Amino acid sequence: MIAVVGAGLMGAATAWQLARQGYEVTLIEAYDIGHKHGSSHGTSRIYRRAYADPFYVGLTGRAYEEWRELESDSSTPLLRLTGGVDLGEERDPVGLAAVLDGAGVPYELLGAEAAAERWPHIRFTGPALYHPDAGVIDADETVGACVRRAVEHGADAWIGVRVTGIDVRQDVQEKAILRTDDGRELMADTVVVAAGAWLPDLELPAPLPPLRVTQQQVFHFRQREPSVRWPILVSKDASMQVFGLPSGGDGGPLPAVKVAEHDRGTPTTAGARSGVVDPSSRARVSDFVRDRLPGLDPQPVTEATCLYTTTPDEDFVLDRHGPLVIVSPCSGHGAKFAPLIGAMAADLATGRAEPHPRFRLERTE
Repeated sequence: MIAVVGAGLMGAATAWQLARQGYEVTLIEAYDIGHKHGSSHGTSRIYRRAYADPFYVGLTGRAYEEWRELESDSSTPLLRLTGGVDLGEERDPVGLAAVLDGAGVPYELLGAEAAAERWPHIRFTGPALYHPDAGVIDADETVGACVRRAVEHGADAWIGVRVTGIDVRQDVQEKAILRTDDGRELMADTVVVAAGAWLPDLELPAPLPPLRVTQQQVFHFRQREPSVRWPILVSKDASMQVFGLPSGGDGGPLPAVKVAEHDRGTPTTAGARSGVVDPSSRARVSDFVRDRLPGLDPQPVTEATCLYTTTPDEDFVLDRHGPLVIVSPCSGHGAKFAPLIGAMAADLATGRAEPHPRFRLERTE
């Protein structure tokens, strides 16, 4: 039996992958499915192919196939392609173009004038990279679809049950014993721990890398022209790193765009987060919208917080230690890989694959 701790994007995707392959699975979630306490809620997450690292470009291609497989299995649309724009000197559109070219990913490199002609609702100060294979993921629908299909494939789901401890028993062929806050104990051959920002707080018999948890804030801005189809965008210059994407339902009843800082989160823990939006971030993002995104009203119509869990090198954690599989794709860029991470975690849990060296618990230089 395989237990999966955490039903956010990664845990839910892992449970779905395992259950549809016929494994006995118990999925344990401390809150309700689709809760807003962690990193997996909302209607808008970015899917993109543009990475400076060819390794991740390759993973995005594999992830795309898994997204379409999940959509087919669940009969639920989850990934909507909108195209993506990368801009800003520090984002290096020219360098990104070279990486995408080497990977055979379609793209266009445009000067500021050509880009402004195509997207007059965005102000460009230099070259921009456009790639059509980018879009928006509905995180809420993804979690719901994965959990629903996992249960329909035979998984057992314990909802509203918190895991309070995990012990490894050497005397029973290195099985794991899970203890929960309602007094239950569960023996599992393998435990997949996909606890998100709660991972640093679990006392696991495994060598976790340093993990930094921050509270981030996101803002939704009304489109001045409701009919405009916005791409996803990533902007980075010397002063700030910002991302934007169509909001979906999170932005209210009228078309809106979600804009947020990727960095500058407030250090916290999963249990201690305030949930209060940082007013300085609101001011910086509103100023960015006013200056660079003239197609949006610079007064946010709604706002929210979420959690990042970040490794020092911003690579993921996806490794096996005895009967434990630790899953933390993280660092603010993991959501786009969710069904692929589920497949990779399932392979680790069933012994079909070895972890990638870059994702090991103990990293080598």
